[in-house]
Amino acid sequence: MTPRRLIVLAASGSLALLIGAFLFQRAGYAPCELCLWQRWPHAFAVAAGAFALALPSPALAAAGALSALSTAAIGAYHAGVEMGWWEGPASCSATMDIGGVSAGQLLDQIMAAPVIRCDEVVWQLAGLSMAGWNALISLGLAGIWISAAIRSTRAPA
Repeated sequence: MTPRRLIVLAASGSLALLIGAFLFQRAGYAPCELCLWQRWPHAFAVAAGAFALALPSPALAAAGALSALSTAAIGAYHAGVEMGWWEGPASCSATMDIGGVSAGQLLDQIMAAPVIRCDEVVWQLAGLSMAGWNALISLGLAGIWISAAIRSTRAPA
């Protein structure tokens, strides 16, 4: 497969994952903070793909790969938070220390807590949450980007 086709495939994969995330959001699955973090690298990968098609460059394909690896890492981290393997960010997980806290302070903490928690699975398929699927698919996309980068150094796009 040519580097150009690989770039289109990888960038389209990120675009499809972004569209899927927005469709889930539209269907009532509000994203948590970590879900939103996973979207940014996909957006960057789509942009890298557009630039790489206009100005073929192994560096742009490498940037796409780095973006896909970034969102895969965030997705894996998020899946680990959901499975209770490690704690998530205090801003979106249920980690509240109530020792020595007055009732007023506790109420303030509860009111400041996000509505959408990062440590709860809201949807899953075959035992994997959306974050887990994002991690796996993004690893595959990173492989496609890497293949495009390698092939673009060998032959013109």
